[in-house]
Amino acid sequence: MAVTKIETDRAPVAIGPYSQAIKAGDFLYCSGQVPLVPGTGELVLGGIEEQATQSLVNLQQVLGVAGIDFNSVVKTTIYLTDLDDFSVVNEIYASFCGEVAPARATVQVAALPKGALVEIDAVAYLG
Repeated sequence: MAVTKIETDRAPVAIGPYSQAIKAGDFLYCSGQVPLVPGTGELVLGGIEEQATQSLVNLQQVLGVAGIDFNSVVKTTIYLTDLDDFSVVNEIYASFCGEVAPARATVQVAALPKGALVEIDAVAYLG
């Protein structure tokens, strides 16, 4: 099985030894996207609404460079530093979902890179 690195400058560059996404067989494994502004690497200004939106836009850009969109996403994980933000993030997330919402887990974590409030990763089917 061929493994291919997927990268775009329309999403933040990796801030560690990982790829934005990896294509392996019929699947695309997207690394978690925190709400960094592409080009600057800085957190988007604002609160959880702006951060959730930026994380999803970043993920959308990674999917796009692979030639797909949220309709191909089969699984996501949302990491929140505060589960009290769940309903706000859920509403924003729903606006990005494809025709069939992917399977999903949402967990609270102690901290995220660069002080982000949210991080979202995804697995998409390419077949």
